[in-house]
Amino acid sequence: MKKRAFSLIAILVIATLVLAGCGSSKSGDAEADKDLAEINFVLDWTPNTNHIGVYVADKLGYYEEAGLKVNIQQPPDDGAEALVASGKAQFGVSFQDTLSSVMEGDEKSMPITSVAAIIQHNTSGIMSAKENNITSPKAMEGHTYATWEWPIEQGIIKKVMEDDGGDFSKLTLIPQSVDDEVAALKTGEIDTIWVYYGWAGVAAEVEGYPINYFAFRDITPAFDYYSPVIIANDSYLESDPDQAKAFIEATARGYEYVAENPDEAAEMMCEAVPELDPELVKASAEYLADKYIDDASQWGVFDAERWNAFYKWINENKLYNESEIPMDTGFTNDYLPAK
Repeated sequence: MKKRAFSLIAILVIATLVLAGCGSSKSGDAEADKDLAEINFVLDWTPNTNHIGVYVADKLGYYEEAGLKVNIQQPPDDGAEALVASGKAQFGVSFQDTLSSVMEGDEKSMPITSVAAIIQHNTSGIMSAKENNITSPKAMEGHTYATWEWPIEQGIIKKVMEDDGGDFSKLTLIPQSVDDEVAALKTGEIDTIWVYYGWAGVAAEVEGYPINYFAFRDITPAFDYYSPVIIANDSYLESDPDQAKAFIEATARGYEYVAENPDEAAEMMCEAVPELDPELVKASAEYLADKYIDDASQWGVFDAERWNAFYKWINENKLYNESEIPMDTGFTNDYLPAK
């Protein structure tokens, strides 16, 4: 579900033009559209329920009410981060772990900031075929794992295995980008895969394929980081803060609607992206409905202590050699609607 889903490395394999939209804003006649300010919003991967609130806000006219026409775009090969950093898109989807490489050092290497948490808690973990009895990180010993060969990724796997009493050296790493996690497990080409349960795990449920799954945050609290998030271009935030706030407020309304009406929201997303499997989208939206906001005071808000805990772990383990990620960097709650 994430660009592995889920990083700046080359795992995006979408043969789509950079600016090809997979959706567009609710539109009236051409004259009405002329009065709307255009916003480009770039996805991290193919459309899924991480993005559903944007499609709902579009369908229900929340963006139009805010004076905006939002163009929803597929990501380029170098990721949503690059397009947002270049200013060709004002907003996009990323992940706190992915953004760690942008935030390390004295200055950010890309002018982007996280402005809203799409899902309040990390829902990623390891999925495997039930027949392999991999019910905990330690049980990954002697099995294969599909890796995208990123130090942060492998550091997380190593940490959860060690915290569970396992030996990371006994896990066989197979460099491989997996597009269909359930199919990969069915064929036996890989034993364990990093997934987001709200999409890949639910897909297994929909297919009736028995799996085991454990979440990273249940093993190591520092891994309850923010994933996914909405990022924005720094220059844009500085030059047009009111428009940025209007976009985030309309988007918040979209995710709040999904939280209360997952089935209706799923229908709206499938109407906008008809190639999606309606059964999967509906089941995924129902699974994530209470996770978009969860225990937070409102949709989108970041908890600084939890944000910093993950980057502190990266610093302590020197995963970026001698360079460190400063605390309280890379995110802001300033553009969220006042509650």
